[in-house]
Amino acid sequence: MAKVLILSGAGISAESGISTFRDSGGLWEEYDVSVVCNYDSMQKHEELTIEFYDKRRAELESKEPNYAHKVIADLKRRYGRDIVVITQNVDNLFEKAGLKSSDIIHLHGFLREIRCQDPYCEQIFDIGYTKQREFNGGGCPSCGSKLRPNIVFFGEQAPKYEELGRHVQDCELLVVIGTSGNVIGVNTMAQFATRSILNNYEPSSAINDAYFSKVLYKKATEAVDEIAEEIESFLDSINSLKKL
Repeated sequence: MAKVLILSGAGISAESGISTFRDSGGLWEEYDVSVVCNYDSMQKHEELTIEFYDKRRAELESKEPNYAHKVIADLKRRYGRDIVVITQNVDNLFEKAGLKSSDIIHLHGFLREIRCQDPYCEQIFDIGYTKQREFNGGGCPSCGSKLRPNIVFFGEQAPKYEELGRHVQDCELLVVIGTSGNVIGVNTMAQFATRSILNNYEPSSAINDAYFSKVLYKKATEAVDEIAEEIESFLDSINSLKKL
């Protein structure tokens, strides 16, 4: 398992212009979240749900990774398996910053992908930034069943959480960037790590920053150099000890 776990949330992508659930205005206020983001949305409001995710997917095409994405991507390339990058975000900004799909764990799914709804098939297809219905007429090429966004809706199980749990238990340095802590209990995560860093733009009522070794309340792009220095120092010291 990796020695460093970097967990990112909406705050890191907000600086690239990706609208967040809590933002006022924009795409999220055009739709009722309980209608298009719920576990039964595809059954009760199929067309509206597909329309919403088509718009979110199209939004990604023009968005570019910011400095924080690029620094983290560079760290992952240089240190490889010593760092695991896990994100709550469904965008592809880390991929645009140079990470391979195998280099990052998307806890809540990936907007570019759709998957078959048949539980015996569940094949996944990367459709880029196109509309869902434009891919094979909206049907699975393998079995003909209906397709859906490859996103974890509210009320659904998130399979990648088991993987997150394993990495949390084994990591020595935890870095949390741009998350409110309302979905994932980062307070508990911080207590597993030997050292931990929290970077949010402002305090969150769901996070007790006393559990973290270092707290940086500033934009991710402003904090990431200091975070990178901490990670480099931590990993370099460990790797030096291995050579003794």
